[in-house]
Amino acid sequence: MTHDMTSTIADPAAKAALTYRVITYGCQMNAHDSERIAGVLEDAGYVPAPEDASVEPDVPAVADVVVFNTCAVRENADNRLYGNLGHMAQAKRRHPGMQIAVGGCMAQKDRATVVAKAPWVDVVFGTNNMGSLPALLDRARVEHASQVEIRESLEVFPSTLPTRRESPYAAWVSISVGCNNTCTFCIVPSLRGREHDRRPGDVLREIEALVGQGVQEITLLGQNVNTYGVEFGDRLAFGKLLRACGQIDGLRRVRFASPHPKDFTDDVIAAMAETPNVMPQLHMPLQSGSDEVLRRMHRPYRQARFLQLVDRVRQSIPDAAITTDIIVGFPGETDDDFEQTMDVVAKARFAGAFTFQYSIRPGTPAGVMPDQVPHDVVQARFERLTALVDEIAWEENKGQIGRRVEVLFADDEGRKDEATHRMSGRARDNRLVHVRVPQDPSARPRPGDLGEVEITYAAPHHLVADAGLLSLTRTAGGAAWAAREAAQSGIVHQD
Repeated sequence: MTHDMTSTIADPAAKAALTYRVITYGCQMNAHDSERIAGVLEDAGYVPAPEDASVEPDVPAVADVVVFNTCAVRENADNRLYGNLGHMAQAKRRHPGMQIAVGGCMAQKDRATVVAKAPWVDVVFGTNNMGSLPALLDRARVEHASQVEIRESLEVFPSTLPTRRESPYAAWVSISVGCNNTCTFCIVPSLRGREHDRRPGDVLREIEALVGQGVQEITLLGQNVNTYGVEFGDRLAFGKLLRACGQIDGLRRVRFASPHPKDFTDDVIAAMAETPNVMPQLHMPLQSGSDEVLRRMHRPYRQARFLQLVDRVRQSIPDAAITTDIIVGFPGETDDDFEQTMDVVAKARFAGAFTFQYSIRPGTPAGVMPDQVPHDVVQARFERLTALVDEIAWEENKGQIGRRVEVLFADDEGRKDEATHRMSGRARDNRLVHVRVPQDPSARPRPGDLGEVEITYAAPHHLVADAGLLSLTRTAGGAAWAAREAAQSGIVHQD
């Protein structure tokens, strides 16, 4: 449906017709922040733009408000942002009255640069004032001038803001924001501030409310979940929180991201092993296998401690799938340093790894360190590392063939293959599984439903279960997904 955006915007009574789209860069924390941004906008009367309201991927053309939620960590995130903002300048010329907002970590860091490079941006807001976005958009509309508002400290915990969750059966739940670490490659602490923790009761009440709405799986989020409780003086709070999640009726799966090796304690391992709905999956960032590089990164653990931690987890949770993050080419990394990383990867046998080529991030101590590693050296090391990671992951996945696993089906895993009649989902250990499902719609799982399957094939990054469903459990999450689809179909039909 099209409408005259200029006249709509000029008439305050028509504000309910204004559409929005949020484009997200970066980590799970940013994705969850985008749900808050969407919730705040909808609470102010905006509605999501139609799915086809774009002229090319990631560049909306006809939404009344386009929000870029940015990242200051990922490589080339700034180049991608300014490239998309350039496209948006053209879209804005075609659609007078359109507004563009830039928020998130890069906005917090480069508040003046954004408006200088892209003066057609209407609003720049930071990580600590997402709730101000509707008022800033109104002010920009009235004053015909860019509005820049960056708050340096957290005033309202983001979880108190309205939320438009992308999934009816899986949800992120923030337990803390900010970080007290000082990793030399990371700018997050200076952008999101020191750690602030939510009280356990508030976290559990949010989870209980989500389960009441059909959510089957929650992921606890924090920059460093292991230090949860530092603000209210309970160093064992995270393990206690995991155990408390195990007491919530209807909550089938609990995950968390991200822990820090230096703070990972045995009480958390015990809580994982002894709480049935805490999944046998752990994402533990290694970053480097070299003690010297870890020292320069200001990561206060060493390779021996990391490997001991991996061993302790596997002793308590034998089927745990452990994944990691690794940076290649950190300043001063020698051939020997890199070989030590390769050695740790071989010993740890990760189920997967997010591997990154180091790039200078302005504002970080590492960005001004001497002995920056030449790109061709970094590239060669990166290719060797990814080949080893894939080889190990494939071997580990082959060990899954013949096993029966429980899959939570999803609608966002990238495969609904009509040719092979497959749907995709995640096993308890978070491995991606493509499952042959019945052609009869009444017998097919819905996203949010659970199925037991037998693994028949393994690839480095996924598993296949072509023997079909051994059993299917209809869940509240699947019912919530079906209800949402029916409601959306009804809206389309009425239009």
